[in-house]
Amino acid sequence: MSEELVILVNEKDEKIGLMPKMEAHEKALLHRAFSVFVFNNKNELMLQQRALHKYHSPGLWTNTCCSHQREGESNIDAGKRRLQEEMGFVTELEETTSFIYKAPFDNGLTEHELDHIMVGYYKGEPEINKDEVADWKWMPLEDVKKDIDNNPQEYTAWFKIIFEKFYQHINITK
Repeated sequence: MSEELVILVNEKDEKIGLMPKMEAHEKALLHRAFSVFVFNNKNELMLQQRALHKYHSPGLWTNTCCSHQREGESNIDAGKRRLQEEMGFVTELEETTSFIYKAPFDNGLTEHELDHIMVGYYKGEPEINKDEVADWKWMPLEDVKKDIDNNPQEYTAWFKIIFEKFYQHINITK
């Protein structure tokens, strides 16, 4: 299987090329990504714990799923694809905002992403892909905020940024 390609973009989210994912992370080049936040009818967020063998942020808690769009794939289609691949279900998603962040990791790699935030709703339990996800849980948003403040080392860099700067774009009650 060939290495996954990411879409290199400029700060206006205009495609400027394709590059293997690892190379983009080694060179810290800006590329398109997404973060999906799924809520239940109690307004609890479905969190996932990243698999322990992931090349960065292993074992850390984060949003429901996240990944990179493929060439020619819409943000929503990418979010639904990855939700199915990681969590074993699909639901309708709505894009709420996007932002750029840069986060270096201890292993020498850097996430430099234009991250599209999407929100969806689901009442069931996921069927997690153990190659991608170690564990999952539902958690009220206010509890997540408090736990990030008390235990920041247990959460991914992008998840903490989203909670700090873009909370209003995920705290959407229906």
